[in-house]
Amino acid sequence: MLILQRKPGESVVIGEDISVSVVSVEGGRVRLAISAPQSVQILRSELLDATAVNRDSAVEEAAPAELLGLLGEIRAPKSSPRE
Repeated sequence: MLILQRKPGESVVIGEDISVSVVSVEGGRVRLAISAPQSVQILRSELLDATAVNRDSAVEEAAPAELLGLLGEIRAPKSSPRE
């Protein structure tokens, strides 16, 4: 892993055709501009993680009655005890 420090307006070039520029730094947030060919897929890491979790849950098998039971637990209002 390569760790670099860049200031707003500075950039990093990856290979011959990918450029990552720092647009701004405000508080704890960094805004980046990425220039790459359309054939290069650019995704945020949390989207990749969510896709993997979704794929894993789709592979798991569950009986329809079990799924309906889970749905009922989500929809059923919780009753509060009376005093």
